[in-house]
Amino acid sequence: MMRRPRTTTAKVVEKRDNVMDSDLSFSQTASSDEDSDEWRPAEPKPKAPSKTARAPAPTGEKKAAAKRTAKPKEPKAPKQPKAPKVPKVPKPRAPRKTAAERKTQAPKVLKDSGASGLAGTKRKKIDEGKKDDKAGEDKGEEETDCPEVERTEASGPSIRMKEERVSFIVSEAHQADRWAGEGSSLAGLKAKKEEVEEEDFTFDEPCQKKQKTSGACLGQPTALPSSEAHTLRNELNMNWDLIELLSNLTCVERWVCVNIIRLLREDNTVPFMVRYRKEMINHMDADAVRDVQLVYEEICSLAKKTQSVIQTLKKDGVLTAELEQNLRSCRSADELDHVYSPYKKGSKLTKARRAKALGLEAATSALIDTPHTLDLRAWVKPGTEGLSSLEEVAAGVEHILADMIAKDPETLTYVKTLCENSFVTIQSSVSKSALKEKEQEKSVQGHKTLGAQQNKNKDIDKFHLYVDFTCNIHRIQPHQTLAINRGESLKILTVKVNIPDKVKSDFTWWCINNRWRQRTLARDELRTIVKNAVEDSYKRLILPFLTRSYRTKLTSAAEKESIAMFVRNLRQRLLVCPVRGCVIMGVDPGFRHGCKLAVLSPTSQILHTDVVYLHNSGQQKEADKLRHLMIKYSCSRVVIGNGTACRETESVFADLISRRCFHPLDVSYCITNEAGASIYSVSPEAVKEMPDMDPNLRSAVSIGRRVQDPLAELVKIDPKHIGIGTYQHDVSAGALKAALDGVVQECVSFVGVDINICSETLMRHVAGLNAGRARNIAEWREQNGPFINREQLKLVKGMGPKTFQQCAGFIRLNSQTLHSAKSSPHPVPEKPTAKKGKGKTCVNIPTSFNPLDQTCIHPESYHVAQRFLSLVGGSADQIGSAGLRQCVERKVRNSSVEELARTLDTTPETLKLIIDGLTQPPGFDIRQNFGQADFKQGIVSMSDLRVGAVLTGRVDNTTLFGAFVDIGVGRAGLIHKSNITLDKLPVSQRRRSLALGPGERVEVRVLNVDPQRGRIGLDLIRVLQ
Repeated sequence: MMRRPRTTTAKVVEKRDNVMDSDLSFSQTASSDEDSDEWRPAEPKPKAPSKTARAPAPTGEKKAAAKRTAKPKEPKAPKQPKAPKVPKVPKPRAPRKTAAERKTQAPKVLKDSGASGLAGTKRKKIDEGKKDDKAGEDKGEEETDCPEVERTEASGPSIRMKEERVSFIVSEAHQADRWAGEGSSLAGLKAKKEEVEEEDFTFDEPCQKKQKTSGACLGQPTALPSSEAHTLRNELNMNWDLIELLSNLTCVERWVCVNIIRLLREDNTVPFMVRYRKEMINHMDADAVRDVQLVYEEICSLAKKTQSVIQTLKKDGVLTAELEQNLRSCRSADELDHVYSPYKKGSKLTKARRAKALGLEAATSALIDTPHTLDLRAWVKPGTEGLSSLEEVAAGVEHILADMIAKDPETLTYVKTLCENSFVTIQSSVSKSALKEKEQEKSVQGHKTLGAQQNKNKDIDKFHLYVDFTCNIHRIQPHQTLAINRGESLKILTVKVNIPDKVKSDFTWWCINNRWRQRTLARDELRTIVKNAVEDSYKRLILPFLTRSYRTKLTSAAEKESIAMFVRNLRQRLLVCPVRGCVIMGVDPGFRHGCKLAVLSPTSQILHTDVVYLHNSGQQKEADKLRHLMIKYSCSRVVIGNGTACRETESVFADLISRRCFHPLDVSYCITNEAGASIYSVSPEAVKEMPDMDPNLRSAVSIGRRVQDPLAELVKIDPKHIGIGTYQHDVSAGALKAALDGVVQECVSFVGVDINICSETLMRHVAGLNAGRARNIAEWREQNGPFINREQLKLVKGMGPKTFQQCAGFIRLNSQTLHSAKSSPHPVPEKPTAKKGKGKTCVNIPTSFNPLDQTCIHPESYHVAQRFLSLVGGSADQIGSAGLRQCVERKVRNSSVEELARTLDTTPETLKLIIDGLTQPPGFDIRQNFGQADFKQGIVSMSDLRVGAVLTGRVDNTTLFGAFVDIGVGRAGLIHKSNITLDKLPVSQRRRSLALGPGERVEVRVLNVDPQRGRIGLDLIRVLQ
């Protein structure tokens, strides 16, 4: 009976392969016809939880995890014997079943997985034969379960979240590793990533999702202890394996998934894993690790919700063994809702449940198994509602059978396969209510139109692209999905998914002649009941389920693309190279209330604040005042906010510069994004930092500091107020906040903070720290003077072994700032450590400065670094010197990094990090590889632009449909994504979807200028290095 659906499926897939070759214009290698499933409409990943807690490790493990990583010299070392219990006894998230019950479920797991479109033996065979990096088999079989594959297929040329979002790619191909490794001072020592050499870049066609960690295994696969693996697999008490499901959904090898879960459960942060545990995560970047973390949290949330549903149904007395198995086999929130919805409290009793209550379930079973013995007339009971006539009995049997069909995993798998191989489209049109309101507005044109109606009409105009929109479900772009969703939520658009009628006919034939074929010869009236039940099930239950699945999947994929764009834009905005060593004037422009000025020292101290009225009648007098301030403080750099009156203020400064009013100073200015400055100026942080200052002047200070040190200033502002990305109000607020907070932590940690001079606000974003710990560090610094070494952090209240492990590598102690802090009269002289923190008086903390504390080397690797220095004949006092660099280069040339690592009993990844830390010059900053703000002395207006003119500019923002470039005319021009092609990009940037991010300098050609609408169309010529 199973042969026929296999044959049918294979034929359909073969036909689809031909369609895909011509329609999608890319080839796909599959291990068999069945392996070409790429899009699973019924398995959308649930939306990211709004609470963005770290991986849902049991709360009871946190202390134990911290103790586990403690070193022998820690005060809590005697508690270490408890550590082995941590991975072996995790707190179960749901009651476990007995071994016998699990054995009985095993066949059900394979059957109900419903992800591969094949029988369960197919998945088992692949799992047994699969090794770490068999990309061909993984793409064929496992990627049918991988939403990332489906998302890239469905979203066309959108951002590919894992493959293309290589963290912090700058001008050179190896600089992705430079980011996580704090920058490579020895270009020849860096191991070249093999995946960088592969060119699979495209904009206009959707790309097959490649495994993030595919290719040669860069790390060492770690064998998971059998007991721990068993616990990990069964603790969720579901009918699928956690590691297998996570690997399939994220397209990451199983051993990497195991290591990531273990690291997350031990409360390790993403920046710590990416830099100091590279070998365990196979050199994945921060975005990829964060994606695995998110999917893991979603899986745990699904298991928790499933357990809650089971308990609810058990309490209501409607839980059956079959229903429980169906619930535990669900792999997505959408599937769970589909199975659970008929039993929800408050919902009216379904037709199938009413029929079952009448006892017709036995008649339904007989209809399929022994139809020759079934006589429906025997079930007629006159006077009983639902059984009073033969027609009512037949209808009840139909409803039960329709419900069985709609919940059968094999049936759902088959109908999904049919949909995948058909031309399914999504269609949007103007809603009836919007048309009615538009007609009403036309009828009262002579009268005064209400403001609400005017706004509604304006909204309709905004959606003119989608009033008659149809697109293949596999080809729709993420921004189109989000726009359609917004129009639907505003009741302007009506959206529906169109599934071809051929799917219904093929599905009906397959059900009647195969899956739900009656076992014995049946009469015509009984065959009619089966046919009616199949058609009713498809129309009333399966079709709405497929529609919901498509919409959920498209929305989830679009939200992830939008969040990915936010993440990349924020990262590049935070990593703009600081402008150091000069006095800067920040200007918050304005008309009536004047232009607010703030003169800042090279160290961002406020030297002077004032207000000048450059746009009033006494302009010359105000210009003289401005000139006096500039010359008094030797200020040659002006930073103007891009808000109201920006263009007019820029014109004034350009005129003054052209007339040499600031002679002998060579003054230049730049325009910076002031988004969020007003919100920050009235925030508690700003009031605490500048208590007696007018909020308008605080904005000017913030604008100036954004150029002096963008990272330190922008972390004070909620990322969603910085003005990056698109559709931020249409995506999950919790998921967006979690992603942006993660990027802020990532950037602050990888850049590093000088613990003796950084602000408390900046400190709280270091990996492992939070607001409370940052406040404790600041208080310790005020009471005891500057930190002399990293070990002194252990004296701070709340700084346990785990916290120290996570943050120590990202905290720096600069010898120069340490010396100046010691000579400063402000801090109180260092007090005895016995006064600080109960239980920490016995800690033996050195009081001398350790040169390794100014590097990216983690304290856990100091002993390896000292042995390496002895091996090359250097000392810690030579860190960053040319002599030590030459010694290291000579040693690495003679012996490879791998051989040296074996000699030092460490991993090559750790040794590379140590080499970078020892050879980087003092004060090394990874942001020096990113562009600075552009200062200029003249102005160009939009009217000066001509079609064909070639200009240089800087990317201001990137969206899902293109990149906005500031070309200095007061309006950003748009490079549509169709004009960002492979040949125009550097090799290092060809793996990102749009390959451009905020701050990158580009050369562009003007395509068109629309002064009325203020729009400028641009074509990308090249990216300037």
